[in-house]
Amino acid sequence: MIIITGAAGFIGSYLTGFMNNQGLGNLVLVDSFDNELKNKNLLNKEYLLKINRENFIAWLEEHHNQVEFVIHLGARTNTAEFDKTVFDRLNLGYSRHVWQTCSRHFIPLIYASSAATYGSGELGYRDDHEVVRNLKPLNPYGESKNDFDKWVLDQHEVPPFWAGLKFFNVYGPNEYHKGRMASVVLHAFNQISQTGMMKLFRSHIPGISDGGQSRDFIYVKDLIEVIHWLYINRPASGIYNLGTGKARTFLDLTKSTFNAMYLEPMIEFIDTPLDIRDKYQYFTEARMEKLRLAGYTKEFQSLEQGIDDYVRNYLANNNYY
Repeated sequence: MIIITGAAGFIGSYLTGFMNNQGLGNLVLVDSFDNELKNKNLLNKEYLLKINRENFIAWLEEHHNQVEFVIHLGARTNTAEFDKTVFDRLNLGYSRHVWQTCSRHFIPLIYASSAATYGSGELGYRDDHEVVRNLKPLNPYGESKNDFDKWVLDQHEVPPFWAGLKFFNVYGPNEYHKGRMASVVLHAFNQISQTGMMKLFRSHIPGISDGGQSRDFIYVKDLIEVIHWLYINRPASGIYNLGTGKARTFLDLTKSTFNAMYLEPMIEFIDTPLDIRDKYQYFTEARMEKLRLAGYTKEFQSLEQGIDDYVRNYLANNNYY
């Protein structure tokens, strides 16, 4: 059996469908399953069992000899949440239990870290282990992910293979439920559909133009290909970046969304909300040499290619994957 935590969420549900398309139906899905909008992500998916996340660790202890692999994607991902206790429980404490159980029973593990661990990027975006301890995330979410990465690197009892993946800005099908935390592509599509225009945050840093804020946007289809490759090939264990290696501006993203909708761009700039202004990343770009040296050779889709597929094949008709 293959375990997927966070299975009803954006990336977890896409991974579930992808595994089904690879002929794998021996999946155990872990989540809270209390959000009906999220649960739509799992319609028509094939799996063996659904387990509430509160019961999962005990279940894994009892059934560990039947488990081939754990892919731990479940987390609290709200970057605007500032109650640290929430992240301590759901991101740090829970993940420690997953790690310890997999280590004790020799179960390979992939877990989701985040590019939010890099903070403002003052130390760059290298996924070298020696950098982890010196990173300064900008919010409790990023801190929780980095705290777990640091804890992992201190462990002597480890799974037979493990990979911590620093997801950069992921977009794609099955994120309808995410609200404010959905990708800018989804927000752009919705705004353009409703108003015919898109509002972008004004830059509050000298030298960066309005809309010139840049992120490493990765299409969920590419991200899942990497997870599947790691599941199959199991190279050297460690923390890996997972982006495209190429930063693109929000202006590029917005224009690509208009193009995918067959519309001329109409863009207005507004102030970045005060509650996130001093925690806002202006640039991220994954250094991808480590994954490439591990043997991953497939090319990532360009921002234009990913948005075109996402808008025309999913958002335009409210389709799920």
